[in-house]
Amino acid sequence: MTKGKILVVDDEVEVRDVIRLQLEQKGLNVLEAVDGQEAIEILRSGANMVNVGVILCDIRMPKVNGVEAIQFLRQEAPGIPIVVITGYPDTELATSLLKKGVKDYLVKPVEKDKLLAVVDEQVSAGKEIEF
Repeated sequence: MTKGKILVVDDEVEVRDVIRLQLEQKGLNVLEAVDGQEAIEILRSGANMVNVGVILCDIRMPKVNGVEAIQFLRQEAPGIPIVVITGYPDTELATSLLKKGVKDYLVKPVEKDKLLAVVDEQVSAGKEIEF
């Protein structure tokens, strides 16, 4: 798996912790955001826009929810693949987001092997990640 930074956006600290540990075990650096607003701020901070290889984003969050954040991120950072990870399966929403450029729509709980395979696929398909 290519090394790089993965931005995990989820309001549940336990979910972020599990995902972070799984990704770090594979040698990936992880940035964390508690909601869409923080994710936007992290990417706006400069170097992160270049160094983030994949964004893993929940949908239902306070302040700026996942759908709003994804709309912004697709405009501001169109080269960064976005994968939705949510506890709320919604076929209509999944179809809509996939049509708008989201690369995958995963329903929690996501098995470790599935998560790592999706991240690896998106990192490999995307740009080379710098540190």
